[in-house]
Amino acid sequence: MRAATYLFVSDLHLDARLPAAVDQFLAFLARDAREVDGLYILGDLFEAWVGDDDPEPCRSRVCDALRDYTASGRPAWVVRGNRDFLFGPGFEARTGCVLLPDPVRVTIGALDAFVSHGDVLCVDDHPYQELRSIVRRPDWQARFRALPLEARRAIADAARAGSKAHTGRQAYTVMDVNAAAVITAFRVTGTRLMIHGHTHRPGIHNIDVDGQTATRIVLGDWYEQGSVLRVQDDGRYELLTLPR
Repeated sequence: MRAATYLFVSDLHLDARLPAAVDQFLAFLARDAREVDGLYILGDLFEAWVGDDDPEPCRSRVCDALRDYTASGRPAWVVRGNRDFLFGPGFEARTGCVLLPDPVRVTIGALDAFVSHGDVLCVDDHPYQELRSIVRRPDWQARFRALPLEARRAIADAARAGSKAHTGRQAYTVMDVNAAAVITAFRVTGTRLMIHGHTHRPGIHNIDVDGQTATRIVLGDWYEQGSVLRVQDDGRYELLTLPR
């Protein structure tokens, strides 16, 4: 009997200014993702998302492709990232995707995984965590969504510029996950597999947690090539690079 197979991607940062990445993801949805049983998108699908009512053509094209994918009978689950934390019911309606909390526990056959965008683990970046706590509040989001669309787009552009400047000032270790936070997550959830993105540092890391081996898998970004994790319900997994 064929093992059920699921794909995980993250940090695509799709934007009209990166048409090659958009085209690669659409081809991925039409080909690779059709050969498996479902797709998980772990945040930062878009470079920015200012609200479910934004008709911007590039993002609409991606949403339409996701709707076509889910209409084919294959499920797609999405975790909000730091660039698209404003995904809401309108996004689900436009795409057929199901929004998940972050973090979330995902069971695939023999594998029980802690799944997250990953920014919740970067606790050493104090300014970012303070900002995250503000913009994730329902009252802040309600006020932002009430602004005119062009105002929201202008704020998003300014925030992206600020984020780039902030990243450039931070040390490598500050921008990465905190080792103690990772171990705590394993202990609290009882899982031995973690899957996340956000750091743009793809790799598979084995960690000792109270005498047992736990595995942290980090997905890469899609700026120059694709990055996808292939997981089977018999316990096997493979982190792959998709050449552009």
